[in-house]
Amino acid sequence: RDNWLQLWRQSQAHLAIALKRFGDLQTPGQIMRSIREHSVTDEELGMYWRDLELSWWWHRAPIETQALMIEAFDEVSADAQAVEDCRVWLLKQKQTQDWKTTKATADAIYGLLLRGADLLASDALVEVALAGNWIEPDQVEAGTGFYEERFVRGEIEPAMGGITVKKTDDGVSWGSVHWQYLEDMSKVTPYAGTPLQLVKTLFVKKMTDEGQVLYPAQGALSVGDELVVRIELRVDRDMEYVHMKDQRPSGTEPVDVRSRYRYQDGLGYYQSTRDTATHFFMDYLPKGVYVFEYSTRVQHKGQYQTGIASIQCMYAPEFNSHSESFDLEVQ
Repeated sequence: RDNWLQLWRQSQAHLAIALKRFGDLQTPGQIMRSIREHSVTDEELGMYWRDLELSWWWHRAPIETQALMIEAFDEVSADAQAVEDCRVWLLKQKQTQDWKTTKATADAIYGLLLRGADLLASDALVEVALAGNWIEPDQVEAGTGFYEERFVRGEIEPAMGGITVKKTDDGVSWGSVHWQYLEDMSKVTPYAGTPLQLVKTLFVKKMTDEGQVLYPAQGALSVGDELVVRIELRVDRDMEYVHMKDQRPSGTEPVDVRSRYRYQDGLGYYQSTRDTATHFFMDYLPKGVYVFEYSTRVQHKGQYQTGIASIQCMYAPEFNSHSESFDLEVQ
């Protein structure tokens, strides 16, 4: 009771609940105020704690800790808003990755279904209209209310870019709209509308008296020049099963053609070199900033496009992004 400030978040929540049940009317409130003061609240992600991370220590498990926070805010503080905000974070974690263990899954379901508002009480669907025409889904997944609608060539009109979404009940919902079409690669612009952001740059590697130096790939290049492709990736939340594809500049060939598993900056990934692109497969991508580099060598004269780098979370395909493509001249 006197040393609760030295405990980890999950243990603090355990202690607050236990003391409340044993009749302590003061200490549990102090613990919950401290827990709330150390929290972060985001409009999209809800309430969470930055110091939670995947660890071999049971008291630092993020999913189990978040589920216990829901119970503590409900039982000790009777804070309905905090309960709902914590539940949003749990659901958003499930959107981009799996709950790691059966224990984490059981705790998460306990926190979502047995505390706060009943998430399964309403069967109202999120209504979507394209160009003023409301979609009537044929197949709806029970419990989640998931449905999808596909439109093929000939059915798509410019007016369908006007989308209306209506939600009639409480709670959190999410969805996505994908519009696929053909476009000149030189007109592709970077897309930063998701938690994934890519910046692709090219450098020319040259030997100097100080050793190898990278210069921005500006102006005309020569056959035989070694180009270093650098991709900067920014992600604002943990994701799983992420695939990044980088189209190599036309007229170049990779220097290293071996496909292998790599590890850098705390990130493990499998890099695969194919005919037209280099692929990066990440089974777990923690939030942060990462830089990928690989070398190609100029083989032919001409004017080319560098190609775009694209990335997508295969667990949540709505999270995707791409870089721009720019001109490359070889004399």
